[in-house]
Amino acid sequence: MDNFLDTGEHPEDQRTYVMFHGTSVEAADMLGAGVYVTRDIQKACKYPLGVSNSKRRVLKVRVDVGKVKIIDQQDHPMQKTWHTEHGYDTAWVPPGVDMVESNRQENCVYDPKRIKVMEYIYLSHVLTLYSPNIFHE
Repeated sequence: MDNFLDTGEHPEDQRTYVMFHGTSVEAADMLGAGVYVTRDIQKACKYPLGVSNSKRRVLKVRVDVGKVKIIDQQDHPMQKTWHTEHGYDTAWVPPGVDMVESNRQENCVYDPKRIKVMEYIYLSHVLTLYSPNIFHE
């Protein structure tokens, strides 16, 4: 069963969640280790930066987060070592902690095998399916 969380809710260890990855047409099939995903579809729709909306795609993905580490401040002691030295599968940055430029939540999943693409969505379809005001903050 897929789990849906609000953007500010804490992901629980050993659960699977629906998230989104915003990408370009060219990069849609080229995900590597350390994949950044979000439960905030508005954030996903804005990536990659500097690319026109017609070139953007959103991948709707199912993510098995495994063991989750919260990274909630710059210079967190595990900011760069959460996986390699501490064995966490996913790092989660909550919204509103000034860790990322958008100040929205973000997840970094170390092993791309934990991510399964459910749907490849054109931005125009995202606007229709989720909200006509998706780009208005």
